[in-house]
Amino acid sequence: MRRWRAGLAALALSALPSCAATPPPRASGGAEAEAARVVTPEERFGALFRAVEMRRIFRDSKSFADAIPRRDSKAILADFRARQDWTDPELRRFVLDNFEMPEQAAPAQPLGRGTHPDVPVAEHIANLWSHLTRQPVQREPGSSQIAVPERFIVPGGRFREMYYWDSYFTLLGAKADGHDELVEAMIADFAHLVDRFGHVPNGTRTYYVSRSQPPVLYLMMGLSEKRDRATLERRLATLKREHAFWMRGRSKVSAEHRASEHVVRMPDGSILNRYWDMRDTPRDESYREDVLTARESERQDRQVYRDLRAAAESGWDFSSRWLADNHKLSSIETTSIVPVDLNALLYGMEMDIARRCEALGEGCASDYRAQAQARKRAVERWLWNGDRGAYADWNLREGRIQPEVTAATAYPLFTGLDTGEHADQVAQTIEHLLLAPGGLRTTRIQTGEQWDAPNGWAPLQWIAVEGLRRTGHGALAREIATRFLTTVVREYRASGKLVEKYDVEKVRPGGGGEYPLQDGFGWTNGVTRALIGEYGMPDTP
Repeated sequence: MRRWRAGLAALALSALPSCAATPPPRASGGAEAEAARVVTPEERFGALFRAVEMRRIFRDSKSFADAIPRRDSKAILADFRARQDWTDPELRRFVLDNFEMPEQAAPAQPLGRGTHPDVPVAEHIANLWSHLTRQPVQREPGSSQIAVPERFIVPGGRFREMYYWDSYFTLLGAKADGHDELVEAMIADFAHLVDRFGHVPNGTRTYYVSRSQPPVLYLMMGLSEKRDRATLERRLATLKREHAFWMRGRSKVSAEHRASEHVVRMPDGSILNRYWDMRDTPRDESYREDVLTARESERQDRQVYRDLRAAAESGWDFSSRWLADNHKLSSIETTSIVPVDLNALLYGMEMDIARRCEALGEGCASDYRAQAQARKRAVERWLWNGDRGAYADWNLREGRIQPEVTAATAYPLFTGLDTGEHADQVAQTIEHLLLAPGGLRTTRIQTGEQWDAPNGWAPLQWIAVEGLRRTGHGALAREIATRFLTTVVREYRASGKLVEKYDVEKVRPGGGGEYPLQDGFGWTNGVTRALIGEYGMPDTP
């Protein structure tokens, strides 16, 4: 069962002859320019977009951001501007007459509705892959959707497009169910996006291009069975380009200017990374919510917007990790936080690139290994909280490590940054502070935000389970896996659904956040199926 998790281990055994070196990553200027040229719905429809969102013509802000115009966008906008006295019902009718709404465009998705609970959950998951798989996208004029060349899996519900970090956890299950073709197809889609934009966007919508998400493409590539030299060379070049995106601000940081884009200079001069977004405007998909949040803050609107966007890049949108005041989303300060999970993943990427360089007989291995080792030393110095026995985030504004323990503490164990140095302490902390009846808590703080207690999320269960297993804590890994599987199976038997998140304290579907609970659900399906493959079905009453 662990063969498909071996990643690059098999690559190194391939007898690959040395030949011409893989081309270095292309200069990012073209890709940067391409990303900057992307037109979002707010930019395209201006006053119409803002009116629809701020007047809440549709319950979900994402609905209009995903709508497709039925005719020329400029003509629609001109007709809207010809009147100044639109009532809400009239504006809604105008939109419905001139746009195809995403609910109408989406293929039918049973997603468990009506599923008989006697159908085993693993069989149910296997049946869902076809319902969550979409054909290659050819972008329609005026649409926010980004074209990709191959099939892909969507999370489900309101998430109708391909998402970056979701996809790794989703593919764990697709791989376990024998869908190697989907693994290869989605890797090709992400490589296409890197080639076009210089990075993997948050998701395949124009309004997502200004940011990425946790860098897990190298992990997806580790699920691939392809070992031919041409494929390996292309993928190495892709990872180099993605790494260059995350390090783009490095030449601009100094003792006086501590941060630039994603790059942060720590007090001793070492380099780590943060989440960041190129734009400082309200998110198109949450426009009204962001405007209202900024109004509650005394800071400049554009800084609040950038911090909201950076939190969206983290995947933890939203969480007390990013808040100066746990009770106020408007206190968000994501760009002032140096997150341990991001830096652990970048360490994993750098080591993965180094191994690929070695396997291909190239001379780039020493450079990327040196970067990885420098990052490891910086993480150990600045992101290890000895008093708590946990890895944690660094607060740039306050010049201190964050005191709270979160599930992100398991990332260094998962990516190999910590192979045992602090693993015993981390395991003890996880068991005593984060383990709940239904799995692993995200944090210990209840804020009403979805990436806080009492919620537990499938990807964080996987990170912890695998990280603990790899560092000699198999019993605790099994306990977390069994508790989470029990939670998923109980809810499935009650409702016929797998959902986005779970309340692991009361062992029920989760809550909180900007939108209603979603079912489907890509990464829950993937992690559940992978954990069943590793640990079997739990004994659930």
